[in-house]
Amino acid sequence: MNWITNYVRPKINSMLGRRTDMPENLWIKDPETGEMIFHKDLESNQFVIPASGHHMKISAKERLKYFFDDGKYETLDNPKVVQDPLKFRDEKRYTDRLKEAKAKTSLEDAILNAAGTIEALPVIVTVQDFAFMGGSLGMAAGEAIVHAFEVALQRRRPLILFAASGAPACRKAFCR
Repeated sequence: MNWITNYVRPKINSMLGRRTDMPENLWIKDPETGEMIFHKDLESNQFVIPASGHHMKISAKERLKYFFDDGKYETLDNPKVVQDPLKFRDEKRYTDRLKEAKAKTSLEDAILNAAGTIEALPVIVTVQDFAFMGGSLGMAAGEAIVHAFEVALQRRRPLILFAASGAPACRKAFCR
């Protein structure tokens, strides 16, 4: 590098008000092909990579936004349950893991229930969010799923459940 690149160009850019910083998520790499995709293009395609058809991870809230008509839905409250009745502990206390997951995802548990419409048909939707402790199904998640079924029965609406836990269900070597 020389003094023009290191000193003169940054000075000129700062005087002209040019931004030199770039957002970190401007490009995303396709895990299957290695191709780089512009983030805005991926987002407009609902996080499905056009060339390979690979589905990227999305949060439960994003899934609901894409799934319901005009992205509008009503979130259903999950029933309150005892957080750690077994007092489970391994390297960390389970209650500490729950606090971290709640702070990270702004969800109360791995299950998010919502009511809305799909092509004007009213439905109840249950979404499991992998970002909340790998989609772990504890007592609270089980109660939330049962609650969604009860609401669907009460309102006489179909229930749709999106499961999202564990490793990818299909690897290329096993799915041929």
